[in-house]
Amino acid sequence: QGFPMMQGVLANHRVRILFSKGMKCYRPRREGQKKRKSVRGCIVGPDLAVLNFVLVKKGPEDIPGLTDGEKPRRLGPKRASHIRKLFNLTKEDDVRQFVIHRKVGEKRKAPKIQRLVTATRIQRKKRLR
Repeated sequence: QGFPMMQGVLANHRVRILFSKGMKCYRPRREGQKKRKSVRGCIVGPDLAVLNFVLVKKGPEDIPGLTDGEKPRRLGPKRASHIRKLFNLTKEDDVRQFVIHRKVGEKRKAPKIQRLVTATRIQRKKRLR
């Protein structure tokens, strides 16, 4: 239902808490402002539809379907400087040769490279001055 889970609230349902400055899930708009807001307790139950979390440390055993396999990134970088960084290219190297293509049916698609310095771009920049 869109309510954030709050650490330290030992319940598996919604609770209304009085928030003040420095507390999680709240940012006061005025000096000394307090506000009563709804948050969900930190106990996980079967009524949750989605649970977002970050793996901080991997344990001794794999979790099936989560940490047991490698999942490559679907898309490669689109910005010219990011492509250079990925392949350790210099300014003289042609970035267009290193774009990562992806397969769509029988075709191969590549993104349009952003912030690519070309001869036309330099020419336009000179004309503006």
